[in-house]
Amino acid sequence: MSIIAEIKNRRAIRDYAQREVEDEKINTLLEAATWAPNDRMREPWSFYVIKGEAKKRYEILASEYLQERFPTKPHLVESSLKVLKTTPVHIVVTADIVPGDEEASRDNEYAVCCAIHSMWLAARELGLGFVWRTRGVGLVGDNRMYSFIGSRKNKKIIGNLFIGYPDDEAVKKIKVPARTSYQEKTVWL
Repeated sequence: MSIIAEIKNRRAIRDYAQREVEDEKINTLLEAATWAPNDRMREPWSFYVIKGEAKKRYEILASEYLQERFPTKPHLVESSLKVLKTTPVHIVVTADIVPGDEEASRDNEYAVCCAIHSMWLAARELGLGFVWRTRGVGLVGDNRMYSFIGSRKNKKIIGNLFIGYPDDEAVKKIKVPARTSYQEKTVWL
């Protein structure tokens, strides 16, 4: 495996085969996350795995949220719920907030972003699809999600990860995105 090739080939996968993700693979993703760089070894992450019965409760919560947020867009609500229902496992990831220390809290958020990216690359190696949700059906900014996961105070949700085995037909339709050359975004000093 070439890490550079994996980075270039990483894609957001939103369509999954109807197949459960083995707990062993979920554990591998979680372990990969814990090796992310983090300031002063604070290990500022927490993970909330949603599957089985919890997933059914989450679908109800998401349905209420989406209907409130998009009352005039039933098609958007329906398509978002379809994605939610066909995703085998979700992992909500939080960062520790350090009361009174904005800089440490921000460093913790950055570390959690690195942890999520490590999970994304590990998912590719494990043959899993992965998408990092921060809006809409991910409920990242909604207080009900904090209640749902039973999050303690001083936690900030950084992402809701949707994970499963990719639907082969949907993967064939994914277009390779164009990227602006780093040369246009780099200043050598």
